[in-house]
Amino acid sequence: MTQTQPPQETPAPQKTPAPQKSAPPPSRASPESAVPASPRPSMGRLIGVDLARALAVFGMYVVHIGPPLSATTGVAGWVRYVADGHSSVLFATLAGFSLMLLAGRREPKTGLAGRQAKARIAIRAVVLLALGTAMAMEYGGVIILGFYGVYFLLALPLVRLRARTLAITAAALALVTPQLAFAMNALLTPSVQHSINTYDPLHRLSGVGLLDLLLTGFYPALTWMSFVTAGMALGRLDLSSGTVQRRLAALGATLTVGAYGMSLLLAGKGALRSMAEDGSSSGSSGSMPLGSGSAPLDGGSFPDMPASSLLTAGPHSGTTFDIIGSVGVAILVIVGATVAMDRLPRLRHLATPVIAVGTMSLTAYVGHFIAQSALSLTAGTGTQQSWGPLLMFILGATLFAALWSRFFRRGPLEYLLNAATKPAKRIRTGS
Repeated sequence: MTQTQPPQETPAPQKTPAPQKSAPPPSRASPESAVPASPRPSMGRLIGVDLARALAVFGMYVVHIGPPLSATTGVAGWVRYVADGHSSVLFATLAGFSLMLLAGRREPKTGLAGRQAKARIAIRAVVLLALGTAMAMEYGGVIILGFYGVYFLLALPLVRLRARTLAITAAALALVTPQLAFAMNALLTPSVQHSINTYDPLHRLSGVGLLDLLLTGFYPALTWMSFVTAGMALGRLDLSSGTVQRRLAALGATLTVGAYGMSLLLAGKGALRSMAEDGSSSGSSGSMPLGSGSAPLDGGSFPDMPASSLLTAGPHSGTTFDIIGSVGVAILVIVGATVAMDRLPRLRHLATPVIAVGTMSLTAYVGHFIAQSALSLTAGTGTQQSWGPLLMFILGATLFAALWSRFFRRGPLEYLLNAATKPAKRIRTGS
């Protein structure tokens, strides 16, 4: 991602000049780089965001590798439920934040820099779409990377908007798109979907075509752009400001309690029920990456669902209440991680290996599928009855990231993705 230079601190006045006293070069932080040495967050990277990204990675592991929700109770069941759906939403929100690292954190890039930033985003989108399609050929439609590519392309017209405008856009999408998706899914009969997919080269290659990416897949862009846009709005804010942190914490709590509370009031005690609880997902329980099975609005698997399902707010239900509540949870996690890293230096030091996982989340995501295949585990399905394999994957990812970051600034796949965007620097003219 971006190689934004952190702001340079003004040196303290000196009584006598220090002749030829060289200062260390400024850090060239990027979203995939290793944890910066400075304990203070910078314009280029907020350490708390990396911690939040690592938590999203581990939440994905919980869903994929840990026991299914039906086999857990107590605290373990609560952890499994929170990871179900919310980890993928957190990733999507952080994806929007990362777009702002490319397009200009506090101030949008303009002119030549702005054109190059848009080119970098477009290249990343194409690479992620290609990688997601390739992985879907092996692991099926549970792969989120292709959806990410679509999100990035759809976000291009929004990268210069201010935080307030982005927040309003995210709210509007949350209010409108679930109902639109419900109506469109009702019109898409199996014969219509088959006719569209017949002429879709992506669908012929991997079984995940444009229709899936935009409307009927596990993470459809129509409804999931709410999360991405909300993350873009967060990216425009100064998360190191105490005032901003307090306001965002209040907003996140209000969105979470308000959305889930209203859903419970309108739809009854089953309003927050996870799809993994009754095995109605497209795969086995908890088979989705970063979430549970496809829901009526997400997967198009339940065309006869009544309109009253729009009042629910379970993981991946794709309703307005689900989107608003999930955004609230994502905000709380991001703000909580940022505050913890800013105000608890000892914890920040202890969390350094975990933060390293967040700096190479793409590698951690792809790597866990490869590791599952190598270990003869069913990739993408949480069918284990023991927590042992999950702990092994978390420990393995943490050790790998900690060791790798001692020698390299980016993760393996992050390095390749960054190299793929270098041609964007050749752009010199254009509007």
